[in-house]
Amino acid sequence: MQLINLTLQQLKTLLVIGTVWPEPNSSAAGGRMMQLMAAFREEGYSVVFASPAMDSDFMINLEQHNIEKKSILLNSETFDHYIKELSPEIVLFDRFMMEEQFGWRVADNCPNAFRLLDTEDLHCLRLARQNAFKKNTVFKMTDLLSEAVAKREIASILRCDLSLIISEYEMHLLTNLFKVDSSLLYYFPFQLESVSIESIMELPNFENRSGFVFIGNFLHEPNWNAVQYLKETLWPLIRKQMPTAVLSVYGAYPSPKVLQLHDVKTGFLIQGRAENASEVVHNARVVLAPLRFGAGQKGKLVEAMQCGTPSVTTLIGAESMHGDLAWNGFIVDDASASAFAHNAVELYHNKALWLQAQENGVVIINQRYLREKLTPHFMNHLIHLQENLTEHRVLNFMGSMLQHHTLNSTKYMSRWIEAKNRA
Repeated sequence: MQLINLTLQQLKTLLVIGTVWPEPNSSAAGGRMMQLMAAFREEGYSVVFASPAMDSDFMINLEQHNIEKKSILLNSETFDHYIKELSPEIVLFDRFMMEEQFGWRVADNCPNAFRLLDTEDLHCLRLARQNAFKKNTVFKMTDLLSEAVAKREIASILRCDLSLIISEYEMHLLTNLFKVDSSLLYYFPFQLESVSIESIMELPNFENRSGFVFIGNFLHEPNWNAVQYLKETLWPLIRKQMPTAVLSVYGAYPSPKVLQLHDVKTGFLIQGRAENASEVVHNARVVLAPLRFGAGQKGKLVEAMQCGTPSVTTLIGAESMHGDLAWNGFIVDDASASAFAHNAVELYHNKALWLQAQENGVVIINQRYLREKLTPHFMNHLIHLQENLTEHRVLNFMGSMLQHHTLNSTKYMSRWIEAKNRA
């Protein structure tokens, strides 16, 4: 009987529909997706990752992680045939754009499949903050109500059976501003292994570390803006106090305009993609992350904690990262360049302060991000919703209404594109 049950469990299938192929060494989003798929693999699911994206040079080898890779087409009935044959128990949409493209096809061809959305971060929040920054105005939560992206993103959340939200601030925003029922949302931050002080002590110590570091994918606008801010404003202030200091800027996909910022004379070094991001961070003494807009949780700051490297960041950077716990370094008001530079220099030179900040990072990880606590609770919640899916969907009237109109609008637009492509 035990063997039969195990066999049945292994027959469960998770289909992930991804915007891009995962690149965990290029972005936190890629790392999070690998964490999610690993959690389902451990629960006995066979996992298929499908995407309409072109292959990239830095995409992870999914097969090495026992994940099947499947290329799919936009606006093509070939997906309908594929998903019918696959018949997954759960379909996970990677960001709302994939739910817009494929959600109605999943509902049409596999109506009993549980539709799960991973928002990664709220795109509408990031874009609204970015727009406010560029207009030099103060961001207000009500700015989101006029955002076209917000309407699309919230509609996608309502159409799905459950959406994974990585930030507590975004949970608050969805339930209070957008009035999304909490039964449709699940707070699910990064899932990490525990970190011990002993393991941190095995890394380079204070004396054996040198330099500042920034790391982040340059295709992500908040990262590019942060690098510009460092170059034009913050780094000159830091160098004034530390004339021989060096800042190494790492990130995937640097454009020519990024590479032009490289300046050996001022110690501002554009290093491009890091072959081993962890090694880069744990050899640095301080991580700088002056993010002026953005959303979600920041992988670069979690990685800094894992590497025992204190950081200086902004209120946006640390948002929903540490709860009531002390930060592993300094959090500075986004507009205070002089305070940012002062704290960076102090953290770099003050060993006692640095060691306390390092310890704070360990506490944050072990109290807020432990995989062994987060994943079982999520899986139990998911099983409960699957077992009560009919009732869950009946109670989600707004989602049912949006699904109905989607099937009668987006569906036929897609069918028209299919017909046009065949002509």
